Amino acid sequence: MLAMSEQVKAAVVVPCFNEAERLAREKFLDFSREHPSIRFIMVDDGSTDGTRELLAGLQQALPESFELLELAMNRGKAEAVRRGVLRALDLAPYVGYWDADLSTPLEEIPSFWEVLERDSRIELVFGARVNLLGRSIHRRVIRHYLGRVFATVASWMLDLAIYDTQCGAKLFRKSERLRRVFEAPFRTSWVFDVEILARLRSMQQEDDLPLEQIIYEIPLRVWHDVRGSKIRPVDLLLVPRDLLRIYLLHLRRGSAWARRRAAAR
Repeated sequence: MLAMSEQVKAAVVVPCFNEAERLAREKFLDFSREHPSIRFIMVDDGSTDGTRELLAGLQQALPESFELLELAMNRGKAEAVRRGVLRALDLAPYVGYWDADLSTPLEEIPSFWEVLERDSRIELVFGARVNLLGRSIHRRVIRHYLGRVFATVASWMLDLAIYDTQCGAKLFRKSERLRRVFEAPFRTSWVFDVEILARLRSMQQEDDLPLEQIIYEIPLRVWHDVRGSKIRPVDLLLVPRDLLRIYLLHLRRGSAWARRRAAAR
């Protein structure tokens, strides 16, 4: 296993399932040549098309910038990200994950680590799809409004005024607490981003900074909805069940976090 190198500033996980038709090989290569301090962990989540061969080609072309992690069978995005992050934690001081379709361009990554370097209190940087003037944020209307409803429910559950939990562009500061967050398999699939925050919430100690002070949401300059999403209608129907599962496991009255919160009042 490679030791962490000072030359690798960020290790970014890219979960891939049947992405042979969508993955922009040349964009990854061009960006990596310009940013050699970023290493990509390309996770093939049991693809059945030519994805594995495509990812192996990236690794062969720039072995110092790409590493291929293969899952024998499809385990879902949450598990692909979890496995990749555990590997990334051995490589760099900043680790994260990025959607393979590049709905968030790779060029946004440096602005994420600049936040982490500017403020040592920040542990998590989340991309936020906010359609401000001067930005290029294109989302399908139905997904935008469903996202706002979801974010409202997630914010209430977490007691955290977060705008966008589901954007697939995130970068974290390496820590033992972060490793513990990713040690156990997630109990949800498409809403595992909320489960990450719930696990952090349940781990909070009395002398820890509040989550509001260690999370930074950065409004993206560019985000374009790319056709070919792997989310199926049935997955959307399971979202309420998964949110309830997160609440019961980590946030309900009687959890460690709930007891600490009650004692502080």
